[in-house]
Amino acid sequence: METDSRQSISPDASGFPGIEDLKKLIEKFQLPSVDIDALTEWQRKDVEALTEANRLASEGLKALVERRNEILRETLAEWQAAVKDATSAEAITKRAEVAKQGVQKAIANFRELSEMEAQARNNAWKVVQDRMQENMANLQKLLQPK
Repeated sequence: METDSRQSISPDASGFPGIEDLKKLIEKFQLPSVDIDALTEWQRKDVEALTEANRLASEGLKALVERRNEILRETLAEWQAAVKDATSAEAITKRAEVAKQGVQKAIANFRELSEMEAQARNNAWKVVQDRMQENMANLQKLLQPK
């Protein structure tokens, strides 16, 4: 029975080979002037940066949802109070003022939520962008003649 002398590369849960598998493959082909440890460290940092970006995006989204729910609870409580008092002519005038304030508050709340969403996106993108800049610097170092 013949055995296959090729090393097997086993994909991880994402369907891609792991860092150790890639290291084995590079070692197998004995590519000249390739720093395997630097390459695996590079990939590890990429994964860390993506993990951090994902964490920041997730936290930002969670904060956004929590604030949106808080705004909805406040708005419903204000509307319930306004409807409860809406029996006299004075109350109708008061309701109109409350409605006007409600629209102004809704605009302010929308602006706040938009800023929160933009900040969460920017925080996550900054992590990825910083890592991409590191990658470019590393690539320039690797491509320098020795």
